[in-house]
Amino acid sequence: MKSRPIESRSTIYEIIQKCEVCHVAMVDRENKPYVLPFNFGFENGTIYLHSAPEGKKISILEHNHQVCIAFSTDYLLRYQHEEVACSWSMKYRSVLAYGHIEFLEDLTDKARALNVIMKKYAGREYTFGRPALMNVKVYQCVADRFEGRTYGY
Repeated sequence: MKSRPIESRSTIYEIIQKCEVCHVAMVDRENKPYVLPFNFGFENGTIYLHSAPEGKKISILEHNHQVCIAFSTDYLLRYQHEEVACSWSMKYRSVLAYGHIEFLEDLTDKARALNVIMKKYAGREYTFGRPALMNVKVYQCVADRFEGRTYGY
């Protein structure tokens, strides 16, 4: 069984929404890869992320805004014959989003993006005070391209 590309934008968005975390890949100043897991929000094709206002990932992203974000879900171990190791495989659905990071500085924009994230995990919106918004880095990935793949489904 071969993996198949996913062409449908709605299926790609469904996979993204189903994921609990994403992995954001970036490239540092020494041209070395750096990948981190993130909680995220997703709305209208935009991926929202947040973190501490400073640190290694912020330094990298300020220098190079390009990212690749990986999403994967629906894992199911399967086999054709239990006694044949090479017949074992893993069903999955996955998406890669290629794009660039834009930092949100406006407090209203930051609160809106944080609420997209909170709705995903808590199912509701929150009110954020100015000190909380000033003490968090909020950013969005505007995806230039999505690639989806599925295996076994």
